[in-house]
Amino acid sequence: MGAVKTKRMPRAVREQQMLDAAVRTFGQRGYTAASMDEIAELAGVSKPLVYLYLNSKEDLFTACIRREATALVAAVRSGVGTDLPADRQLWDGLRAFFAHTAQHPDAWSVLHLQARTHGEVFAAEVTAMRDEIVTFVTQLIAAAAREAHRNPALPEREVAGLAEALVGAAESLADWANATEGVTARQAATTLMNFAWSGLGDLMAGRPWSPPEEEPFSRPAD
Repeated sequence: MGAVKTKRMPRAVREQQMLDAAVRTFGQRGYTAASMDEIAELAGVSKPLVYLYLNSKEDLFTACIRREATALVAAVRSGVGTDLPADRQLWDGLRAFFAHTAQHPDAWSVLHLQARTHGEVFAAEVTAMRDEIVTFVTQLIAAAAREAHRNPALPEREVAGLAEALVGAAESLADWANATEGVTARQAATTLMNFAWSGLGDLMAGRPWSPPEEEPFSRPAD
């Protein structure tokens, strides 16, 4: 392979160009199969320049995770108007999440599949992102529930489990939507909204579901 000729450009711009190529390669080929040669060629730079800017394959992958995690969190946060009713806030947040993951399928593959399966260091980066989203969703649901109950002391732990479940469902549904032809971000958000809001709506209205009373354990008849 001949030397790759590169045009002079600011370092920050060149680095983003490399990260774009890396996200695409990692997302489509997987962390193990992706090569620095392939990434450099796709970025239109030499492999030594990639190493000069980003040190190693591990550091390059970490930089990809951090950039894409930051972008996803920002997309969800910016998609929610805090002055809107609770159901509209949840809807806008879900729609922003599914729109971003649909528009950036390689980035979602890096975050949700590759980073989680190639070492604790990479997984920890994604966990930090997920924790931030769960915290945001917890605060959103808790604020709405407090308003509905007119109880400003309602603790966030009351709805933390709901936020965990909702984020987990959104992650799984994003995988399904990206792998299923014809499923739009709006359709995915609608599916999860229909699944989740009946329960959340009852919570907001002060009608939480309660499990039946436990019955004494008895041995089955022989």
